[in-house]
Amino acid sequence: MRKLEPVSKEKKIYVSERHKFSTDTILLADFSMPKKNERCADFGTGCGLIPILWAIRSPMKKAYGIELQKDACELFADSIRLGGFEEKLEVIEGDLRNVSDERLRELHRIACNPPYKPLGRGIRSSAPQEDLARHEVTLNLYEAAKAAASMLRFGGRFCVCQRPERLPEVFEAFRANRIEPKRLRFVQQRVGKAPFLFLLEGRLGAKPFLKVEPVLLVEENGVYTEEMMRIYGDYKRTPQR
Repeated sequence: MRKLEPVSKEKKIYVSERHKFSTDTILLADFSMPKKNERCADFGTGCGLIPILWAIRSPMKKAYGIELQKDACELFADSIRLGGFEEKLEVIEGDLRNVSDERLRELHRIACNPPYKPLGRGIRSSAPQEDLARHEVTLNLYEAAKAAASMLRFGGRFCVCQRPERLPEVFEAFRANRIEPKRLRFVQQRVGKAPFLFLLEGRLGAKPFLKVEPVLLVEENGVYTEEMMRIYGDYKRTPQR
């Protein structure tokens, strides 16, 4: 069953029980926000939230949402038509490990909200869509970085979010594919809590130099921080517990 979910005062997107979005997705969309006239892609786009937020909030030229699952592609395609984003957004159905498309060349920026669990860790889901989203069933960190390196222009940016315990693996995957980690930010639910997420930007062919940004706090005293309110924009929720 699909439904419409608001993402701004004027725009909504289609989501389903199998393909929806979380705070992590919204944080990555903001962290990876394109600049003027950039051509971008979102790996494993799901319902397409990241490209749609880019289209609403940035002066980018074009963004492609790449997705393996047909039903998710249909949701995203319908959201494109609903929002009138046909000139800025396109959905590409395919497997990132072997997708070949002339549109995906010399990109300025790529985002990826990858599965957080490698195979062999954590409880597998009996639902195929949930299993793909949570575990590296069809795409691991190295393969995502390899695909990004093949599509980015020199100096292009690859942005991911991931759990802190996997930071060393992400660095290894980036550098193995000539993507140098350049900007890192940890996310905490509140003061006194360990980070539950990090946001990382790498640049293809860049020299080593890592900028660690201030920690992003999600909430204070049970309400969203000012920065989180800015990130959510017109679309605001009560902090998740």
